[in-house]
This record gives sequence, structure tokens and C-alpha cells, in this order.
Amino acid sequence: MTSLKESMKKDLLEFEKIINYDFKNKELLQIALTHSSFANEHKCFLYNERLEFLGDSVLGLVVSDYIFNVKKNFPEGKLTKIRATVVCEESLSKVAKQINIGNYLFLGKGEKISGGRNRISILADAIEAVIAAIYIDGGYECAKEFILFYLRDTIHNTIDGNIFRDYKTILQEIIQSKNEKLTYKLVDEKGPDHNKEFEMQVRSGGDVLGEGKGKNKKEAEKEAAKNALIKMGQL
Repeated sequence: MTSLKESMKKDLLEFEKIINYDFKNKELLQIALTHSSFANEHKCFLYNERLEFLGDSVLGLVVSDYIFNVKKNFPEGKLTKIRATVVCEESLSKVAKQINIGNYLFLGKGEKISGGRNRISILADAIEAVIAAIYIDGGYECAKEFILFYLRDTIHNTIDGNIFRDYKTILQEIIQSKNEKLTYKLVDEKGPDHNKEFEMQVRSGGDVLGEGKGKNKKEAEKEAAKNALIKMGQL
């Protein structure tokens, strides 16, 4: 029977091929892909939270430096908004899915069963951890190359105003991470059949998180979710 460490080594080598980066220190990549739930089950393993912390800063610096130099006429406020849109869970989770990082994460049994391999927050955190691991292993330029390879299109789409943000999914992930549930409720409907306006509330428990209006219920729900995220300081 293949031992745990042998199977982990196989996964690490496969993942290196996917991201086209060969780690000098393989342990860094192992830590980057290890979730706390796995480390808690296997007491001898470190996990990726400290790397996430560093990776977030490296990511922010690379994106800031890139847009600062690409858009020399943009004021500070606009640069900040672009960076916030790029450096977010949604963008990072898309990168994570592109490289199938979820398949290579070392998760505890409970986290696997509850869908951890597809959870946006876990995927985004893992990408930040991998960025930090590359930064430590190969330096700033290697980390920059990795970040821009996967996020350059997102940066330019954001600059051009072509980025689409799925506010309902973002809000749902945030609320699920707190073990709470979201509900949407129709609170008003007015106007003639050919020109109706719907007003929806999004709630968690008994709390109203946000309200939104639209020409149909789905549009109103999206607006409610967006307004909830703004109130929560997530946008």
C-alpha cells in the first residue's frame, strides 16, 4: 500500500508540472497545499495559513506595481478599485479552478465531505499560499511571473470594465463560511405587467443584509447581494 508521504510526493510533482514551476524546496509546496483540517488530523504536518498571509501581500504588490505602470494616468482611487477587484476571492478561485488546485489540496476528512475542494475561500487561500511558496523558493520575479501569467487578463478586463462579478455566489460563500444560511424574499412588486419592478431582500437568519430592485426577481436578488457585500465592506 502506498504511504501517505509517497502519495503526497506524487501529487506535488504533478502540481509542479501544471504550474510549470519546479520547487527547490518541495516542503514549501506541501505546506502551501495543506489545509488546517488535514494538519489537525495528521499532527506532524504544517499548514498554509502563514503562507496565505505572505502571499496576500506579494499578490497585492505585484498587481499594484503592474497597474501603476500600465495606467500612468489613473488616480489613486481608481487604482485602488482595480486592485480590489483583481485581488479578491472570486478572481483567485478562478485561477484555482483553472489549475485544478482543489484536486491537489490536502484536506481533512470532514472538509472533503463538506465540499472543501470546491469552496471558494479555501481555493483562494491556497492560491495565495502557493504564491508565497514560489516567492520564498524562487524570489519576487518568479512569483510575479506566476501571478501575471494567470491574472493579466483579469487585470485588463477590470481596467476595461469588462469584469463580471457573481455577487450572489460571493455572498453565499461568505455566509456559508460562518455556518449560516442565505434566503431571498420578495418584499415589493409594482408596475404594469410589461414594466414591472421587483424589490428583494437578502437575509441571514433574522437579519436583513441588503435590498435590491430590478426588472425581474433574479436581477433584484443580484442587486440585493451586491448591496449586502458593500455594507459588509467586501466591495
